[in-house]
Amino acid sequence: MAEPLKAVYNEPFLQHFASVLHNEYTPFNQAAFINEVMDDAWEGLELKARMRKISTALGNYLPDAYGDALDVLLRISEDCKGFPYLLLPDFVEVYGQADEHWELSINALEQFTQGSSAEFAVRPFILRDPERMMAQMEKWSHHSNEHVRRLASEGCRPRLPWGVALIPFKQDPAPILPILERLKEDDSLYVRKSVANNLNDIAKDHPDAVLALARRWQGGHPHTDWIIRHGCRTLIRQAVPEIMELFGYAVSSDSDALADHAAISTDPTSIAIGESCSLNYELRLREGDPVRIRIEYGIEFVKAGGKTSRKLFLLSDKTVAGGTVLSGQRTHRWADLTTRRHYPGEHRIALLVNGREVADCVMQLAQGNAPQS
Repeated sequence: MAEPLKAVYNEPFLQHFASVLHNEYTPFNQAAFINEVMDDAWEGLELKARMRKISTALGNYLPDAYGDALDVLLRISEDCKGFPYLLLPDFVEVYGQADEHWELSINALEQFTQGSSAEFAVRPFILRDPERMMAQMEKWSHHSNEHVRRLASEGCRPRLPWGVALIPFKQDPAPILPILERLKEDDSLYVRKSVANNLNDIAKDHPDAVLALARRWQGGHPHTDWIIRHGCRTLIRQAVPEIMELFGYAVSSDSDALADHAAISTDPTSIAIGESCSLNYELRLREGDPVRIRIEYGIEFVKAGGKTSRKLFLLSDKTVAGGTVLSGQRTHRWADLTTRRHYPGEHRIALLVNGREVADCVMQLAQGNAPQS
């Protein structure tokens, strides 16, 4: 089993980090710093709590003046790059939000993000002074470094995973849109992915706004076309009719179904949590012109309280000739994940074509060993 992500912050990491700090700032007490961080509560802390524990403790062993402490961290930043060093911008978030520190903090975030990312640390600054901070984000969107340009988009995502939600932008995304306009043809895929993810966040609260933007952007540039396709993925999964039409998916209705035959089954039909089954599907498309289709299966997962919640899984997305028979097999593993726990019970599984159910079956999930069929 893979180590949890929080394990990046372990004693060898802290020893190395403390040594780097001591080499740059000799009063830094390495042993005391490590002891303070790895106290009795350490083992129970998850990733972001460990990061915050480290960055908060730094304030007790670096110079008292914020600017002097920040200068030490900036001097070591060239040697401290990668995911674990998100703790450097986190230090800025913890100690640098006062108005008198604004310039120092913003310059530090710009520097630190080039070696890791300041996407989490920048968010409290946005909430504290949205107008001033979004003006800064607009400046960053012109930066020569792709990491800084990405920060301009990633930092203002309304629903950034693991990040503080930007409630004002969930309510009104207008301040974000000029940043996305600026970056919609960016040469960096790293930046374009962030723009698409930002759009996907916005689409969850303002689908009409994203639909209007996608219509306006479509066909303007290959980079932009990729962004809107990826940025509308939630709306595509929801089979919003206008979005399906925009991206050329064939229309289906009760009187004119896309598939005139469809079936889905599982082997076995009863299984234990942690085991795998085969999903087998087959469908025959209606006769006629070539059509673009998106084939998915949706599982109605049983939740702890007995209710169900559907999750969709993509099987195929392509253009095929009318009358084509499509079939396939997919192995689905029913193991618990950090993002999903499984519970015993009857799980309905549906086959969908362009968002419409065309067939279904049932899988019985058991706790412990399940009978095989």
